[in-house]
Amino acid sequence: MRKFFPVLFLLLSLQTAALGKEKTCTIQSPDGRLELTVTCGERIVYNVRTENERVVSSDGVALELADGRTWGLSSHVKRVQHYLLDEQVPAPFYKRSQVADRCNGLLVEFREGFALEFRLYDDGMAYRFLSRTDDEVTLRGERAPFLFPEGSTAVVPYVRDTPQQHEGLPFGEQFMQSFENTYTETSLSAMDSTRLAFLPLLVRTPGGERVCITDADLESYPGMFLRRAVADRLEGVFAPCPRRIVAGGYDRMQGVVEEYEPYIARIAARQTLPWRAMALVRNDAELAQTDLVWRLASPCRLDDISWIEPGKAAWEWWNGWGLYGVDFEAGINQRTYEYYIDFAAANGLRYVVMDDGWSAGHHRPFETAGDIDLPALVAYGAERGVGLILWIGYLPFAGQMEELCAHYSKMGIRGFKVDFMDRDDQLLTDFVYEAARTAARYGLLLDLHGIYKPTGVQRTYPNVINFEGVHGLEQVKWSPVEVDQVTYDVTMPFIRMMAGPVDYTQGAMRNAVRENFRPVNGEPMSQGTRCRQLAQYVVFDAPLSMLCDAPSQYEREEECLRFIAGVPTVWDQTRVLEGEVGHCIVTARRSGEVWYVGGMTGWKARTVHLDLSFLPEGTYDVELFRDGANARRIARDYRREVLTLDASEGLDVELAPGGGFAARIVKH
Repeated sequence: MRKFFPVLFLLLSLQTAALGKEKTCTIQSPDGRLELTVTCGERIVYNVRTENERVVSSDGVALELADGRTWGLSSHVKRVQHYLLDEQVPAPFYKRSQVADRCNGLLVEFREGFALEFRLYDDGMAYRFLSRTDDEVTLRGERAPFLFPEGSTAVVPYVRDTPQQHEGLPFGEQFMQSFENTYTETSLSAMDSTRLAFLPLLVRTPGGERVCITDADLESYPGMFLRRAVADRLEGVFAPCPRRIVAGGYDRMQGVVEEYEPYIARIAARQTLPWRAMALVRNDAELAQTDLVWRLASPCRLDDISWIEPGKAAWEWWNGWGLYGVDFEAGINQRTYEYYIDFAAANGLRYVVMDDGWSAGHHRPFETAGDIDLPALVAYGAERGVGLILWIGYLPFAGQMEELCAHYSKMGIRGFKVDFMDRDDQLLTDFVYEAARTAARYGLLLDLHGIYKPTGVQRTYPNVINFEGVHGLEQVKWSPVEVDQVTYDVTMPFIRMMAGPVDYTQGAMRNAVRENFRPVNGEPMSQGTRCRQLAQYVVFDAPLSMLCDAPSQYEREEECLRFIAGVPTVWDQTRVLEGEVGHCIVTARRSGEVWYVGGMTGWKARTVHLDLSFLPEGTYDVELFRDGANARRIARDYRREVLTLDASEGLDVELAPGGGFAARIVKH
């Protein structure tokens, strides 16, 4: 394991404020573009501005304690420290191999037993509370207001599912949901105040700043939702801690909260709370390549990460075990899984994910269904260099986590895909870290499905290899035709992916233009062109990445399969070359000496000029997949070209409506 470089922590000033006197502190981003002012007096307020505009501010951050005290009201400054962070941190299993962590920081200690820390980066700001007491503290609530200039607009992922009511608890019915929805573009002042929004959420100011709000380092604390309070003001909303949880939801695999405590969290002595993080950038492309959440996460707590292997997986659930042209009946049986393993081995895929159905029942995870001989499949895969990952529901896993990890690790299973958590209260975030620690002890990966957005645990426990919390390709199996997945695909990379990787599960070989698309559960299709699906393997961050379609489909599409199978899942370098939220994105990534470029458009056709000047000087061989001449009508139509180009040259690529392109670039 590579060691982290020591942090350069420079104490620039140390000041003591007179008791009760208002104290104002100011720091700038390292490049001088952003300025943060923090004033501590009757309230603790902050203001971030550029030379031309107030970007985001707060009229009072605070923690409300159950005993009646409030950390943040009439609090007295004890000490102020200014510091500078400037380091290059190794980043295994990420979109770049090194992350620059450079910011100016401010740590304000208060006599009442708490501290507030602020960090200002060139591309963002974050703050967090820190307990300084030696006792456990119960928090009744947190005040986290975000004020924006009049006329700001927002791109909002509203809570979609509201399964039950909680009398007397505002928004109570919205806390349990899947964190999957498309985006609504609206003026900030017109946001629906009756609905919560989950994070990340994007705000655009009249002056052109982009502010993307999320949590970071979310451990043993509820995640934050946002609601519009009044005018251009958003407020943080937090799920109370559950008092009584019962089995419910899909086959009783979900923990349904029936009663809540009158508090949001109990925090341990001297606990550090999550960061309230805001990417602050001037253009959309910067949103899609920020490292803000990764920087703010706690460093890796595992001594050995050499056993963690990212890669691609063959997967059977999306395509409905949809083999054809074989001499056996496909389904949840031994021969079908052997076929998927053979397919994975033949194409260099690292894993096969055995999804819902492999066990004798959702609540019988130690028994297998039908004729499945799981130890034999593990051995069959091991002989061919393919590992198995097992799907399991949240409650069956949480109730016997240690036993399941011990049993299946001994058998040779490589990890679990855990589904249907569908909450982010304190007990659920505790579960995520407990699951990460337990799985790591047994050398197991975790793919977290039915989960809130990533908040940095993937840095702290890198065996947590991917997350859902995304309106992924599974949605096209059942969503109405009006659901616009194409626009979502060129919106999500700037917002949801700002928080971390996505288990989107791309790779459909049945593709449809807008007027031909329809939801089909058994033989699903994607919205948009074939080349769009190829591009998503480059554009989307996913250390564990699925091939969602059936081997029978891929085996008839040799060129596309060869390209998809060859795209890496972790990278040495990432650059977003072009991007506009809801319209288009073009991303370039390097692994070793090989570059890949992927681009997508919305429903509007466009010509993308691929400028190769980001490459070192020289001549390059380019394998290009572009939309075919008839892709406007027949979405699977594509054209593969092999070109030789100089780095000083550019290339115009025409994208059909809902289209895309993908390229592999190597030195000639």
